[in-house]
Amino acid sequence: MTKIITRALINAIGTTTYIILVASFMFSLQTIVPKEDTIFVIASILLLFVCSAAITGLLIFGKPVMLYIDGKNKEAVSLLGYTIGILFLITLFIFIFLIIYNNLFN
Repeated sequence: MTKIITRALINAIGTTTYIILVASFMFSLQTIVPKEDTIFVIASILLLFVCSAAITGLLIFGKPVMLYIDGKNKEAVSLLGYTIGILFLITLFIFIFLIIYNNLFN
């Protein structure tokens, strides 16, 4: 069970790191991308969204699907549950941090 929790933690931290990197990239694009909407701006946002969905889907569902195909159903469901649970806790922590930061500095 410890191996599953460790793997879930790695998956959740990897997903969080990827999301932070994509958000940082999008934030930095504010100065580079032209202000007017063109087909290329909209297409690039949609392409980034699709690629991000594929990557995060792989990070979250990749190993559980492999375990399920190998017949390790209980481990697959446990890994998926722990990964989603840890992601929820990370999300909750970030929201609490934002609330505290907003109350202290605004």
